[in-house]
Amino acid sequence: MELGISTFGEIPIEHISGKAVNAQRRMEELIQEAILADEIGLDVFALGEHHRPDYVISAPEVVLAAIAAVTKHIKLSSAVTVLSSADPVRVFQNFATLDLISKGRAEIMAGRGLFIESFPLFGYNLDDYDELFAEKLDLLLKINNEEIISWQGRHRAAVNHLGIYPRPYQQQLPIWVAVGGTPASVVRAGSMNLPLTIAILGGNPAQFLPLVNLYRESAAKTGHDSTQLQLAINAHMYIADTSEQAADEFWPMYSKLMTRVGRERGWPPMTRPQFEILRSPHGPLLVGSVQEVADKIVNQYKLFGNTRYLAQTIAGDLPHDKMLHSIRLFGTRVAPLVRKLVE
Repeated sequence: MELGISTFGEIPIEHISGKAVNAQRRMEELIQEAILADEIGLDVFALGEHHRPDYVISAPEVVLAAIAAVTKHIKLSSAVTVLSSADPVRVFQNFATLDLISKGRAEIMAGRGLFIESFPLFGYNLDDYDELFAEKLDLLLKINNEEIISWQGRHRAAVNHLGIYPRPYQQQLPIWVAVGGTPASVVRAGSMNLPLTIAILGGNPAQFLPLVNLYRESAAKTGHDSTQLQLAINAHMYIADTSEQAADEFWPMYSKLMTRVGRERGWPPMTRPQFEILRSPHGPLLVGSVQEVADKIVNQYKLFGNTRYLAQTIAGDLPHDKMLHSIRLFGTRVAPLVRKLVE
């Protein structure tokens, strides 16, 4: 099973047009985290796309290109590319360029996004939410499969026998579909035989087993070998030397995040007891000691049979040396335990 890091690049809001100190510092930190992840043998480093003042990454492929120049082995992925509001031609060109820079380490994780800011920003109607994604995924896959394409859709100008360049270093770019829990998206990924990432950010992970089964059943019904499907699980992670230390250090920034997002979505404020349930053995949070996190990843592997686990970090107000320590524990202590138990 592959193990990796994903992050959205959270920053304190600045609301300035110059001398963006927090954003610049966070970019440096992201590159440091990726270098460390590469050095300690993790498999994937993935960056999310957002268009909000509290996240620094709106163009993950640009940041990943900077990371490609200072790393050697780790796969470089978006997490996610908001394909519904993007141009698939440009997405492919950007990631093909990243693939050339990294000598074949680029991946695209396509999704519809947790937030909706990109739709009005790029002139799309939110009512077309699902249709936009389906149409643009179709175009992206066609470009990935064919150098010269002809294509016609409803939401983008047609392409008439044109070549899309550059082509990637790999024969084809790996294209994953990321979902949060929508059955229709899972069926789409399975029927198209595409790798799937499921974000488990709340609830009991066992509740997501029907989605995983639906994914495999959809692949099998359309003639694909469901045993060869690639499945990734994504969940928040923070590891410290003791379970109590991990909880005490992670809780303040996690509560701020959930309060901010909850305020937008009408959720009540999260309490510390609720947080403790989420990080319990049957909860989704990978927050605790080395052994606790390793046990949880292994237990979820037994449940889902996933081929990849992405540990999503939250920077918040945490000193960066503590975040680097968490990633180092993940790569040097958790990863060997997990790999030994899932082989």
